[in-house]
Amino acid sequence: MHRGIITICTMGATLMQALDQTIANVALPYMQGSLSASYDEITWVLTSYITAAAIMTAPVGWMAQRYGRKRLFVGCLVGFTITSMMCGAATTLSQMVLFRIMQGVCGAALVPLSQATLLDIYPIEQRGNAMAIWGVGVMIGPILGPTLGGYLTEIYNWRWVFYVNLPFGILATAGLLIFMPNARGQSSLRFDWIGFAALSMGIGALQLMLDRGQDQDWFSSREIITEAMLAGLGTYLFIVHLLSAKRPFIRPILFKDRNFAAGIAMMFAMGTILVSSSALMAPWLQGLGNYPVETAGLVMAPRGIGTMAAMMLAGRLAAKTDPRKLMALGVLLLCWSLWQMTHWTPDVAQSTLIIAIIVQGAGLGFVFIPLQVIAFATLAPGLRTDGASLFSLFRNIGAAIGVSITSGLLAHNTQALHAEIGAYVTPFNRALQTGAARHLWNPANAHGAALLDRIINQQAQIIAYMDDYKLMIFTTLPALLLLVLMRRPRAAVAPADAHAAMD
Repeated sequence: MHRGIITICTMGATLMQALDQTIANVALPYMQGSLSASYDEITWVLTSYITAAAIMTAPVGWMAQRYGRKRLFVGCLVGFTITSMMCGAATTLSQMVLFRIMQGVCGAALVPLSQATLLDIYPIEQRGNAMAIWGVGVMIGPILGPTLGGYLTEIYNWRWVFYVNLPFGILATAGLLIFMPNARGQSSLRFDWIGFAALSMGIGALQLMLDRGQDQDWFSSREIITEAMLAGLGTYLFIVHLLSAKRPFIRPILFKDRNFAAGIAMMFAMGTILVSSSALMAPWLQGLGNYPVETAGLVMAPRGIGTMAAMMLAGRLAAKTDPRKLMALGVLLLCWSLWQMTHWTPDVAQSTLIIAIIVQGAGLGFVFIPLQVIAFATLAPGLRTDGASLFSLFRNIGAAIGVSITSGLLAHNTQALHAEIGAYVTPFNRALQTGAARHLWNPANAHGAALLDRIINQQAQIIAYMDDYKLMIFTTLPALLLLVLMRRPRAAVAPADAHAAMD
């Protein structure tokens, strides 16, 4: 078995899919002008991809059994590479959103198939290190995406954040075609269209409600009320169908494993932080910190260094110590870094920024690897592909919801705080009637009013960002309670399971 080559190829596929979640973050302002879109509309470039990937992640386990893992893997890689080129060539916002949806559909299977493949080809005593190597792609992709995107945008233009996938796609596809063993599909399997339709309606309607809520004034709009009702109905129908159908495409037996059930809840919580914190950090650095696009990407790079170091350390410690302790350390580091970010102002020292960013990356690394080990330790080998699909599903749903909520709250709170602060800025304010303020910030003339508006908007944005980071803390900290539900995996397993063969 060409274990090393297969690992490199699956890593390439994982890196491509994970990278595209955030590589466009720092390029969004440039794409916004090129595609004639507003700030709220241009975030659809991120959420359309994540939502499509979330919806199509759920049936990956069924598709792998039906068509064979290798055939599905290679087909998705080819489709992902082609749709990446289409995204780079888009000329309108509608085209971009459509192509990003197609890219998400093709890329949904890459991460769970990579994870299931590595879980099968490595014995259990090496899975901690294997998951650390695989996790580099999953976690480093979203973290290094803004850095690479910033350089490509500055040196070339924003279209190259998509064109960069071409060489990786070609090499990974060729490697898997040559070295990955074939697996026969089960042509007798039938797809659960009812369950898939209900899940798609629930996720799609929820994402539309979150994306459109700010523009439509939330529940004062019939559109938002309709989307909320469809989201609730789709979720309800999916749960009922999951519990009552004979052969749902997501097998309920997965949720009977306590470690796995708690693990996907933890993954959802981490997903809300993984992408949204990066999506907020890039515009903060460029808009409030006045960093050039390439410098903003460079300042965010240490997050990846912290994650890589923590992953490698956690991969070695996962088999020697209780993984729950490592995850608790990771959650606490995440909360500390987010708390530090609530104190950021435009004049904050760059060293302070970098320390918080490194600690945040380390926190993600200490959570992610032990979580993979403990969640899959008690799961039957035949359920690994389905389990990996669910892990990716909950991570993507968490990421999509996190980006939508934080960006929506940022826009809403900025407007509300602008109005609140602006109420105190009048010609009758004594602070504006004396000294240099009377000449520079006199609201009675156009120049002074424009300067005041700029300052007020900046202060409103600073507070709005602080509120978003506080919300992330309240999302992350309760995840510690999930550790109580998890059991420490046994150190040894039966020989039959230690060397499970590939499908």
